[in-house]
Amino acid sequence: MPDYYDYVLAFVPVALVGITTVLGAAGVDLLVAIPVGAAAASLAVGHALFVNGPVTGPTDETPVRSSTPSTDHQPINAD
Repeated sequence: MPDYYDYVLAFVPVALVGITTVLGAAGVDLLVAIPVGAAAASLAVGHALFVNGPVTGPTDETPVRSSTPSTDHQPINAD
């Protein structure tokens, strides 16, 4: 089932190419049409990242608990 971010990922190239094509066909210079299409795509990505950002963890304000008991382990030395 597609989620919000799937629609954003599909919208980015559609906005960039589609808006540029429509404006170019309408007679707008490509030096103006390309930045307008890129701005629309950038606004969609910005909205997905900052306004409707991804959530990490449950959204019902309940604390996240691990199913494994907490033990005092020493950190692993990768050297």
